[in-house]
Amino acid sequence: MRIQLNLATNALQTHRRFIVGAGLIGVLGAITFLALGWHVYSVRKADAEFRAQTADTRQKLAASEIERNNLERFFTDPENARLHDRAAFLNSIIDARSFNWTLMFMDLEQVMPGGVRILNVEPAQVKGRILVKLRVGASSEEAKLKFLRALESSKEFSNVQLVSDKTAQNGEQGDRETVDLDVVYSRI
Repeated sequence: MRIQLNLATNALQTHRRFIVGAGLIGVLGAITFLALGWHVYSVRKADAEFRAQTADTRQKLAASEIERNNLERFFTDPENARLHDRAAFLNSIIDARSFNWTLMFMDLEQVMPGGVRILNVEPAQVKGRILVKLRVGASSEEAKLKFLRALESSKEFSNVQLVSDKTAQNGEQGDRETVDLDVVYSRI
């Protein structure tokens, strides 16, 4: 037979609640530490990738700048500048020769009402667009207005600008109304 005898001056106390609580807090702290560590690792990895991309972009930019400077030096060379001027001159001649007069007159014929005739046509290429200077004679104010309205509503002619409008005196022969126009011709 065994008898339990407690010789201690104070009764035995268990610290089980404290140990379980401390263990739980320790586990939660470890999980939080691992989660924050993983977050820091992923942010540093993303930052390293961003820095690598930035360095690569800067390298490409520097290479492009060097190539641009070399090309500028090449094109500012007097011999190449003369060649460029000659090419521009030849291109302007080709553009002038490739202007389709027949097509433009067919388009003008469709918008021209009775009593109106063309006195002068001057096409010119300005900034890649064909600017046509027209001088038109009309037998009456009504015919002139019909022509201007038809020209403005046409698909082929745009940016109609009236340069001058002259009315002939009673003693003069021919057209009573003379109009100078600037028109952009674009065949779509």
